[in-house]
Amino acid sequence: MSTATRPAPPDAPTSTVVASALDLSKVYGSGSTAVRAVDGVSVNIHRGTFTAIMGPSGSGKSTLMHCLAGLDRTTGGKVFLAGQELSALDDRRLTRVRRDQVGFVFQSFNLLPTLTARENMLLPLDLAGRRPDPDHLREVVDALGLADRLGHRPSELSGGQQQRVAIARALLTRPAVVFADEPTGALDSATAEEVLGLLRDSVTRLGQTVVMVTHDPQAASVADRVLVMGDGRLVDDLDRPTPEQLLAATAGGRARHAVDERADEVGS
Repeated sequence: MSTATRPAPPDAPTSTVVASALDLSKVYGSGSTAVRAVDGVSVNIHRGTFTAIMGPSGSGKSTLMHCLAGLDRTTGGKVFLAGQELSALDDRRLTRVRRDQVGFVFQSFNLLPTLTARENMLLPLDLAGRRPDPDHLREVVDALGLADRLGHRPSELSGGQQQRVAIARALLTRPAVVFADEPTGALDSATAEEVLGLLRDSVTRLGQTVVMVTHDPQAASVADRVLVMGDGRLVDDLDRPTPEQLLAATAGGRARHAVDERADEVGS
């Protein structure tokens, strides 16, 4: 589905919308050195869906995700997450929303080496002073195949097992959204496919909402929906695209970026 046929989000998200951006912009720097990383993006993320964000380097895909997750302040527009307008919160309340409503999965796993897999998984709950729900803990551990690895430290786990622990850690707080930033970037192709399957299962089996940034068309094709970024703008919005469709979409973005760069050189 193209951007033109999808309605812009309202000022206040509906009950099925868990995260949204309204005319979102993010500018780094000022004056002649200013870089507009995100330029007027409006998008809704619906509950219980798997959304991928793709685009060439410098397209704004990671910045868009960071703004949606409350990791980065916006320059203009509004961002909503779990019914709260992030752009209107002070730092203390924003920190609380990130702690309670957001789960993160990173390329580098970000596990503490001195803690066991179980301790790493429960760390966000411990920091928030919350006890884990035993039934939910068992469900997540079983879904991710970690029952026999809970007492192992990260150095005793494979890369795929470490990423499973990171996914479990993100799921155990029951966040409104799990944001995954290039979660398969450090994995071989077979392990990457396994991790993508686990993220997919967290949506279909556990009802989780997942937003993933990736440069890999094969990885993005696992998602229900793919947002394609180019030069800070949302240039395509595709429902269940094939890897071939994604290659064509991102190639178009790279071509536009090259044309803009040449135009800048001519005008300078």
